[in-house]
Amino acid sequence: MLTRREALAATALAALFAAPSARAQDRLNVIASFSILGDFVKNVGGDRVEVATLVGPNGNAHVYAPSPGDAKKVADAKLVFVNGLGFEGWLERLVKASGTKAPIVVATKGIKPLERAGEHDHDHDHDHGRADPHAWQSVANAKIYVANIRDALIAADPAGKDAYSANAAAYLAKLDALERDVREVIAKIPADRRRVITSHSAFGYFQDAYGVNFTAPQGVSTEAEASAKDVAAIIAQIRKQKVAAVFLENVTDPRLVEQVARETGAKVGGTLYSDALTGDKGDATTYIDLIRHNLRQLASALVS
Repeated sequence: MLTRREALAATALAALFAAPSARAQDRLNVIASFSILGDFVKNVGGDRVEVATLVGPNGNAHVYAPSPGDAKKVADAKLVFVNGLGFEGWLERLVKASGTKAPIVVATKGIKPLERAGEHDHDHDHDHGRADPHAWQSVANAKIYVANIRDALIAADPAGKDAYSANAAAYLAKLDALERDVREVIAKIPADRRRVITSHSAFGYFQDAYGVNFTAPQGVSTEAEASAKDVAAIIAQIRKQKVAAVFLENVTDPRLVEQVARETGAKVGGTLYSDALTGDKGDATTYIDLIRHNLRQLASALVS
């Protein structure tokens, strides 16, 4: 027979193991349209939120095609977080197919959108319009995402207000530190060397905020190989602008950038993460890791 102390210990142990399951059942079931947004939601939601992401790590949201399974996820969700600014051109069709009644939360609400760098940008996109949707590339904008997510979670789950507010405050402090680090590192790069080429125009907000000039080859999409004209155009850009480095991206075909580097002698500065986080074993499993990784890559290629 168990002693009273042993019985109490057994009861406490059973409760400990049962608690996560019970909490999981009580969590707010939400959807985030892509991995970077999902990371923001997880940081603000914490243990009170169960987050499913439609376009996962290393996924390309521009060419994403929703599945019937995705429609069911959206149908079952209590909240659906999206980037907006035309990023999810497939969203309206998915929401209609799912029949969901969940609020659609546009995380970029309040952000002043930049105009796309040129008519060629994202010619593979679905109804991007004139706005550049990659607003998260500015850390200041990321803080607006977080505030919008916090407010939406509180509206959906008022009992969690204190938790959401505390989580958001803690994460915003980390983003403040990240912003300081970005500015300090970029300030050490000579102004005349802050020119790079990337596969597609995803870094306009980073350029606007931090003064690094990004150029993407005209006519290049993430769906198709570049034509000879495309390659000639980017080579001319590199030579004319004396570009210091060209970068690969984790959501685009690397062959174009590698070819351009061979033909111009420009340095391949490594891989930049633009539209998606990496998997668990990658260099950018979180948004903060993504920005820090890109910062290291830029500093290494442009300072030396």
